[in-house]
Parts: sequence; C-alpha cells; structure tokens
Amino acid sequence: MKDFTVLAGRLLLALIFILSGWGKIKGYAGSQQYMESMGVSGALLPLVIFAELGGGLAIAFGLLTRLAAVGLGVFCLLAAAIFHTDFSNQMQVIQFMKNLAIAGGFLVLSVHGPGAFSIDAWRQRRT
Repeated sequence: MKDFTVLAGRLLLALIFILSGWGKIKGYAGSQQYMESMGVSGALLPLVIFAELGGGLAIAFGLLTRLAAVGLGVFCLLAAAIFHTDFSNQMQVIQFMKNLAIAGGFLVLSVHGPGAFSIDAWRQRRT
C-alpha cells in the first residue's frame, strides 16, 4: 500500500507541472509577456518549460526523482518569491502558500525517494 501511495503522491505533484509546462508551450507568447511584466526575461521561458514539463515528467515516472524533486522545490520557492508577493491580494497569498506547500512535498519526496513503482527503483534493482 505504501508504494501505491507514493506513486499517487508523485503523480499528483507532477500533474500541475506537466499541465503548466504544456500550457506555456501552447500559449508561448502570452506566457512570455506575463514573465516580462513581472520583471523576468522572456528569454528564460524555454528553461521554465523544461523545468515544469521535464521535471513533472521525471517526477511522474520516478526518473532522477530526488534531483527533480529538489529542482522543482527550488522552482516553487522562486516562483512564489517572484510572482506571488502581492500580499494585499488574497489570491496571491493563496498562490504563495500553495507554492510553499508544494515545495514541502518535494522536500519530503527528495528525502524518502520515489518508491518501488518508479524507473529509479527499477534501475536500482537491475544493478
């Protein structure tokens, strides 16, 4: 049961990043414009897409899980600090707290690992 729970947790954590990365590809110009309006160079958008989509897929499949979890955890903290600091806006406070909570989930995943249903575990069993 534990391994199914870890798999479910990984998939739930990954889903928001996979959808967000894909959404940025589909709405590239708008995403770039939003980043620039927040003082972040739009030239960084490919890196953001790679982090979200690539990191999300890595977490979902359990590939390089600890590294991906640390990377996405840091990504969440940076996104909170850059994009969600208007604390007079209740929605921004919620987004800020959501990013902190997700970062916390990634910290736990980075310590405990991906569980048995993962590429990482499969690779370890083979060696």
